[in-house]
Amino acid sequence: MEKFNFEDVENAYENIHPYIKDTPLEESYFLNNNSSKYFFKLESMQKAKSFKIRGALNKMLSLSEEEKEKGVATVSSGNHGSSVAYAANLLGIKKVKIYVPNSTPESKTFKIEYFGGEVIRIGKDYDEAHGLGMAEIKKSGMTYIDAYYDDPKIYSGQGTIAIEILKQNPSIDTIVVPIGGGGLITGIAVAAKAIKPKIKIIGVQTEACPSMIKSYEDNIFYEEYPSTDTYCDALVGGVGKLSYEMLKDYVDDIIEVTEESIAQAVAFMAKEEKYIAEAGSCTTIAAVQQAPDRIPGSNIALVISGANIDGSILKEILTKY
Repeated sequence: MEKFNFEDVENAYENIHPYIKDTPLEESYFLNNNSSKYFFKLESMQKAKSFKIRGALNKMLSLSEEEKEKGVATVSSGNHGSSVAYAANLLGIKKVKIYVPNSTPESKTFKIEYFGGEVIRIGKDYDEAHGLGMAEIKKSGMTYIDAYYDDPKIYSGQGTIAIEILKQNPSIDTIVVPIGGGGLITGIAVAAKAIKPKIKIIGVQTEACPSMIKSYEDNIFYEEYPSTDTYCDALVGGVGKLSYEMLKDYVDDIIEVTEESIAQAVAFMAKEEKYIAEAGSCTTIAAVQQAPDRIPGSNIALVISGANIDGSILKEILTKY
């Protein structure tokens, strides 16, 4: 399996930089204490409201004209799909098909369609949608844009976040990152440890789907993994093969947080810090509030990976918490 390194991440940064925002790294008003300062890396402020535009763009910029003409397709719980549609819009790719689970919030499918993508609902959850959608994509002749499985172009694109964080604040000594399939944290970890070898990388998963934690505990690559009911639709399913193979050499800890702590973190971000962030993003805040002793460092970056929370879920959480 082809892997990637810091040079690949640097190249990705040069490729995608003309198209994306350098998102803000904003200091928290309320999380700081006497020993630590916390900073939000607001990938929620990308135009498609997700970090996924980075990997999607890096991959799609590498396509031939013939591949662009045939079109692109992917399977997504929402954020990757809207980012693929947005990247296609930027690059003039006309044919875009996004297969999503039937459970995908309308807030996410709206953006896919807004950027010109065709939404195809298929399967009850992400793992089922992935199996069914991949079969359709193979028949179509379109180029598959990987979300997290094993494409080094995708991983390198996501890793560009680390370059930005350490340019914006070279004093950052810990980065806390949500884990779904693992592409985001693996890309960030490879880049950050190349720039600053002693930096700590902490991953966070929801108790509803601790697929990476269990993969390493059981020494088994869980390509699929069951999920209980969760606010974190972006963090369900199995882990990426490339992430499973690489991340263990870079990550310092992975924290499992409760669904209640995640909901409280969503409310905290909206009511106190005044940011709208989806539940999967707020796992990083939940980790700080639930297990601060497991997050070392004096200057800690919390990656807020997206803002695409369904309005009804946000209302439910804000009413309850």
